[in-house]
Amino acid sequence: MLDKTGIAKRIAKEVKDGMYINLGIGIPTLVANYIPTSLNVVLQSENGLLGIGPFPTEQEVDPDLINAGKQTITMMPGSALFSSAESFAMIRGGHVDLTILGAMEVSENGDIANWKVPGKMVKGMGGAMDLVASAKHIIVAMQHCSKEGASKLLRQCTLPITGIRCVKKIVSDLAVLDVLPEGGFKLLERAPGVTVTEIQQATAGKLIIEGEIPEMVF
Repeated sequence: MLDKTGIAKRIAKEVKDGMYINLGIGIPTLVANYIPTSLNVVLQSENGLLGIGPFPTEQEVDPDLINAGKQTITMMPGSALFSSAESFAMIRGGHVDLTILGAMEVSENGDIANWKVPGKMVKGMGGAMDLVASAKHIIVAMQHCSKEGASKLLRQCTLPITGIRCVKKIVSDLAVLDVLPEGGFKLLERAPGVTVTEIQQATAGKLIIEGEIPEMVF
């Protein structure tokens, strides 16, 4: 299985030159460290920054410069700072090419639940609903199963929904999968050392397997 770093490294391979990208809280923020320097991309944080760089070294840390997850970050040359109102105007205006989010559940139709567990305290929804409603392409970074071993790739989400039919691709600790428009998780790649049978056993939703499934390449 992949660790969080492995998931972030694999997602970085999905990044294309010229993209404007929003990185969600958690595993997605790690993607910034693995985007090839040859690509000209702009990372956006909904609290008001265009041009996020890699995480800072101890000497580079500026406590006043944080992302939406309150992690300290660096800025790339040419970065811009602005209000959260302007940031959400960018998101709602459809100017974000790719959003990378964490999730607690994803359904085989591409529904995502990633903001609330009933009965547990949450600080708020943040920008999740705006991002899933407005981004052109959404990739989910997640653990395939819960700590109890229950699948998080389901026929239907059981937790409060963040967005309907919006997820296009999932990179988990076990696999890379496309969410098909007609429904179902199409298996594209296996994590190193993980078998197709193990992925089948860990997926509660409809899993589509065609031909030989290669291991991920980083």
